[in-house]
Amino acid sequence: MAVQYDIIIVGAGPAGIFAALELVQAKTGLKILIIEKGREIEKRVCVARERNAACFKCTPCSTVCGWGGAGAFSDGKLTLSPEVGGSLGVYTGENPLLDLINYIDRTYIDFGAPEQVFGQEHLAEIQKMQARAVLSELRLLAVRIRHMGTGRSMEVLQKMRKFLLNRGVEVLTSCQVEEVLVKDRVARGVITKEGKVYQARCVILAPGREGAAWLRREAQRLDLKMSVNPVDIGVRVELPAAVLEHLTRIFYEAKIIYYSKTFNDKVRTFCMNPNGEVVLENNDGLITVNGHSHAYNKSENTNFAVLVSKTFTVPFQEPIAYGRHIANLANLLGGGVIVQSLGDLVAGRRSTRERLSKCITAPTLAEATPGDLSLVLPYRHLLGIVEMLKALEQIAPGVYSRSTLLYGVEVKFYSSRLALTKGLETEVQNLFAAGDGAGVTRGLAQASASGVLAAREIINRI
Repeated sequence: MAVQYDIIIVGAGPAGIFAALELVQAKTGLKILIIEKGREIEKRVCVARERNAACFKCTPCSTVCGWGGAGAFSDGKLTLSPEVGGSLGVYTGENPLLDLINYIDRTYIDFGAPEQVFGQEHLAEIQKMQARAVLSELRLLAVRIRHMGTGRSMEVLQKMRKFLLNRGVEVLTSCQVEEVLVKDRVARGVITKEGKVYQARCVILAPGREGAAWLRREAQRLDLKMSVNPVDIGVRVELPAAVLEHLTRIFYEAKIIYYSKTFNDKVRTFCMNPNGEVVLENNDGLITVNGHSHAYNKSENTNFAVLVSKTFTVPFQEPIAYGRHIANLANLLGGGVIVQSLGDLVAGRRSTRERLSKCITAPTLAEATPGDLSLVLPYRHLLGIVEMLKALEQIAPGVYSRSTLLYGVEVKFYSSRLALTKGLETEVQNLFAAGDGAGVTRGLAQASASGVLAAREIINRI
């Protein structure tokens, strides 16, 4: 016999967690189940990192799956601006979105996030840096950022889990949802990979980026309309922390946008990690690269992504497959992530361990294979990345250095965006979608806010 709930939440990332927090605080007595295919947060251990070895391709990957989602091991940055981090403003409007972001920000503070916010002081220096950026055809965004750091992020997420458990929310980890149960275009529950049925009055799908491909397949099966999101593909850049210290001291994460001269493609920095480290991610067997900063342990390097955003038109409908194809080339040639010095890339030669050992930048990802990224990345992507690094040199001398390291490939697997109402309900009644996996958000703050938005819509009708 199927187990009956009021609400089932698929995915225990920020969208799923904040949906549950909003539900239990707004209405008592609701029977809520969170289903997460990854492990509990205490059991999320990357064996490869512990052994300083190549990725073991664990299924599921503890770096991107489990309680807290990929954000549990991320840098833990809350971007407190509606300008960046997703498309949630399409559904809410800009001012209501800002209210939502401020609301989730206070919640993070209540659960232990630090009080300090970057980017709201030193206004004269910020304006001076922005003016200097304009001369290099760069747009430097002044956004407020609250940084938790990897260690503190996990502490915050543990407190949230304990809070929800104490209020009767059931959490089922290491359990994968196979299908959403729908009858007469109304959501009825879910069925797991093991064949167990859980029924519910409402279902929230918040599987995160790692679950984007699954969500797309379910959308196709349920005949839900989707629009293709841009595909973000690029590299993770690593250099001495001193090179960007004048920016990270003020902004923590400098968000910079550039349009390539050759193709006019949008190129942007993403996820800047002062004194951080470069890490591997296992996306359903595909090894990609990411980065983060610890709250307590610091390195001598700073890393950030440079991503090229490309929007495709009909008949193209497979942004995830396209990103996976390019990342797979790096896996094929390098057995995982490839690292190359900028000097070797510009000189048209592959990097070797001997040449990398002479670089000023000591790589924090020792498992990366020296190689040639020009054999992996499309020409227009590679050209856009090099052009932006040249432009960044004008506001941060030392970025365009032969010792700057490039790791590839970094891909953001944003799903095609589902057709949703202002309350994030799909075309199936009582079926909601939130977070990065639904193609609605692209970051921690807006993902959390989307969970709140979906929960409030459910509260209004239950």
